[in-house]
Amino acid sequence: MGGAVGNAVVRLKDIAGRTGFSTNTVSLALRESPRIPPETRSIIRSAAAELNYLPNQIAKSLVSRSTTTIGLVLTDITNPILTETAQAIELALAQRGYGTLFATSNGHYADEVRAVEMFRSRQVDGILIYPTSPRRLEHIRPLRRANMPVVMLTDDPDGTLDAVCVDNQRGACKATGHLLELGHRRIGLVDGGALRGNPEKLDGYTEALREANIEPDPELLVQPDDNSLLGGYRAMEKLMHAAEPPTAVFAVTDSLAIGALRWCHRHGLRVPADVAVMGCDNIDFAEYTAVPLSSVNYDVEAVSRLAVDRLMRLIAAGGHLPEPHATRLDPELVIRESTDGHHAAIERGENERA
Repeated sequence: MGGAVGNAVVRLKDIAGRTGFSTNTVSLALRESPRIPPETRSIIRSAAAELNYLPNQIAKSLVSRSTTTIGLVLTDITNPILTETAQAIELALAQRGYGTLFATSNGHYADEVRAVEMFRSRQVDGILIYPTSPRRLEHIRPLRRANMPVVMLTDDPDGTLDAVCVDNQRGACKATGHLLELGHRRIGLVDGGALRGNPEKLDGYTEALREANIEPDPELLVQPDDNSLLGGYRAMEKLMHAAEPPTAVFAVTDSLAIGALRWCHRHGLRVPADVAVMGCDNIDFAEYTAVPLSSVNYDVEAVSRLAVDRLMRLIAAGGHLPEPHATRLDPELVIRESTDGHHAAIERGENERA
């Protein structure tokens, strides 16, 4: 095993020559073996540092059959909640001695397949993945059948893969229910997920309406061009030009909702007096928009921690994976002025009295 400085490869025998110890003693010392006295280990580590020695991870992985790397596939690195989750996952893996390889599908199935194949060629110890569509997992299911540790960060509708995720259907049902409780009956939905086979939020929205004996109106369902701020702005334009516009709008990401808020501001609509707006994910920006945005909370810390815990358990199983298990987190609502100005006013009053 060895490292390189420029084109010069530093090997164990170079450290042995510098210190006078055998290559076996050097190898054991660099692996912190208790068989080597502390003072000897210190001398060898100092010599290794002077020579700028780096262990050969490829050679180590051939011996241990572990690369101590994990592949993480994201659908969109520009999505604030995915970026935050990726950072939390990387930190959680680093604490366990693992490095993280990142890939982004940009919402394209073919790119996702290539990312998974790339990770397999790099012989990662496991994969965490936000799939482009939970209805297209034919490239992932064979990995588990081959005892490859894989954890989905969205739900698997067939229950054949391990998953740790926020219960999006439940969150959308709660968000729509909140708007219904405020007296709204015409509630718009901005959701591009169904196009990619992600119907959970649409299902939750529909469930809440039907529980209130309201049949969903197709005119109030808008699929944005994408999940950007501009996508939300344009979707709000379509909704508010309906024959009978909604009095409340649920957007399935905060980025879409912030775009909708911008449309309202530009066109002189008061939020929430003229139209209430609800987002989803509770990104940092949500609290600091011109009208603070109500949102469905995405618990980044819990998702990241539980997903890494599950992946570590699968890796520890050593090729004999346990039965697939899904952990679905029930999200909480974060209510701000964009849906419930009265609630926010009471909250501010309580804070002032405190």
